[in-house]
Amino acid sequence: MDFTNINIGYALTGSFCTFKETIEQIKNLVALNAKVYPVFSFNSQNIDTRFGKAEDFMKEIEEITGNKIIKTIEEAEPIGPKNNLDAFVIAPCTGNTLAKLNAGICDTPVLMASKAHIRNNKPLIIAVSTNDALGANMQNIGTMINKKNVYFVPFGQDDYEKKPRSMVAHFNDIPKTISEALKGKQIQPIIKEYKS
Repeated sequence: MDFTNINIGYALTGSFCTFKETIEQIKNLVALNAKVYPVFSFNSQNIDTRFGKAEDFMKEIEEITGNKIIKTIEEAEPIGPKNNLDAFVIAPCTGNTLAKLNAGICDTPVLMASKAHIRNNKPLIIAVSTNDALGANMQNIGTMINKKNVYFVPFGQDDYEKKPRSMVAHFNDIPKTISEALKGKQIQPIIKEYKS
């Protein structure tokens, strides 16, 4: 797989427990010669958790990609008219972000970047991470999965005993999902057994 001359927007929203995995995929994309342009939601850039400090995550990602993080709605808006991204990834995509995407709400840098990108009829790739994928967000997944130019990273139940409605993307499938999405194809299967 070679992403030479491919520009990828890569957004992180507040599923902090998956940041380590998603950073590994950013490294993989850069190693595959992609140019990666990071975007952080307001929560991702401001909330420190037991999984790490927001400032540390941002610094690491800027060092990996060589690009400054898009942190505001104003910085995200030009993605549309510039039309310089080949694909846009939201990984992790929280249930909150997914619900707002489905409803057409645009009140964070990630949502603005997604809206700006999708208007150019290019692939939007979603790596879902939500405790209510099989609950309140199931309808949003179902609707989004049928929208033009929207592709899902395969996902599965991450802890069906303690969190029976929770589903998380297989982050290691992000490069393959992008590759297929660039050809207009949804990677299959979409739902896979989750092994932590």
